[in-house]
Amino acid sequence: MVNTLLLPEIREMLAENNELELHEFCSALHPSRTAEFMEGLTVDEKWRVLAHAEPGMKVEIFSYFSHERQIELFETQDRGEVAALIAEIPSDDRVDILADVDQGIVDDLMQRLSSEDRREIMRLSQYPDDTAGSIMATEFVRLDQSLTVAQAIHEVGRQIEDYETIYYLFIVDSENHLRGLVSARQLLASLKKPDTRLADIMETALITADVMDDRHEVAQKVAKMDLLAIPVLDSERHIVGIITHDDVLDVLQEETARETLRIAAVEPLEDTYMKTPILVLSWKRGMWLGILFVAAVLTALALEMYEEKLVKWAWLVPFIPLVISSGGNSGSQSATLVITALSRGEVHGRDWKTVIKRETLMGLAIGSALGILGFIVALFFPSVPGVREAAIVPVTLLLVVICGTLTGSMLPLVFKHLGWDPAMMSNPFVAGIIDILGIIIYMSVAVLFLGNI
Repeated sequence: MVNTLLLPEIREMLAENNELELHEFCSALHPSRTAEFMEGLTVDEKWRVLAHAEPGMKVEIFSYFSHERQIELFETQDRGEVAALIAEIPSDDRVDILADVDQGIVDDLMQRLSSEDRREIMRLSQYPDDTAGSIMATEFVRLDQSLTVAQAIHEVGRQIEDYETIYYLFIVDSENHLRGLVSARQLLASLKKPDTRLADIMETALITADVMDDRHEVAQKVAKMDLLAIPVLDSERHIVGIITHDDVLDVLQEETARETLRIAAVEPLEDTYMKTPILVLSWKRGMWLGILFVAAVLTALALEMYEEKLVKWAWLVPFIPLVISSGGNSGSQSATLVITALSRGEVHGRDWKTVIKRETLMGLAIGSALGILGFIVALFFPSVPGVREAAIVPVTLLLVVICGTLTGSMLPLVFKHLGWDPAMMSNPFVAGIIDILGIIIYMSVAVLFLGNI
């Protein structure tokens, strides 16, 4: 693999303690590539290589290690050196890592940090995992509204290494209330009038987040508005942190992974697939498969209800898979579309009437097209007695597809209204429901057409 190509050279540099080449290795490539080439090293070897990187680059490289490897480094390496690294890591990232480190080690590391860092870690650790406060960073540009443009540029230059981002400069009053925002570009453009006060050029119509807002909703807001960062405020409108676009990307990726698993009727994993024990993975999959098994039993019972008629009209049996699969597939498509639209904020609960209208029209269009194909197949099917019997198939397909689109689209909205995760109404569940309804619709249409035969 590519990431093992440099391992012999890296180990040779470590054996010879070649500080110059190790420093060059840490600085020549993008941090993500450097971390990738270090994947095959032991934990101790990784730490020795990192020791030759500049402080800022060391943090960058470390950020590209897997979460498990970061924890391992924190738990196995010299506590003083680890504490020095923690002091350089962005506030939101270090809280996430420390949350999974052995508590005894955390207590030791906390004693080695400055009182300011300790307070910051303890404050951020108090926010629930699903809130904006849990992912915000506290390193950002905060400037008093009374400063001039020239003074602001001097202040930014003085503290630039302490900031997570300088794209946005947040303007506050003497009590740390957020008053406005000035972009770095806007500040530089204002240099032609260096005595202009920030209060006179700042934007005041700001998009903000409350510290207790749901982090997924905040992430969607940032993505929708195409923001580089969003300020996080407390109940009194003091600015307490910012959420940057990279944090938003992490949240959206995590949410996408969880929804993908739930759409496939798998309970989201707490750890990676490779690290999840077989028994835990089996339970998370088997629990939902058991529920789906019950749905399959109900389908079998529905078939048994019509056993006499199926014996009498045996030619109906070959079309059962065609009917229920068409309904299940159309329902799964609708469920996926609506769940995705809900997660992106494109559809809300109040849009249910519009969704019903659209899905009914789509059901009519798709059901009609499949019905025509089904009618042609039935006409030429050897066991179908005649045109009257063949007409059962297209009528059933039309009704089942409409039922599928409506069921698949409405159930996620119902779950959303109840405060549950819409992704729980996943494709297998929709398909299971449509299987039962499909059998009932199919046999009801057959009785309507052939009741006197």
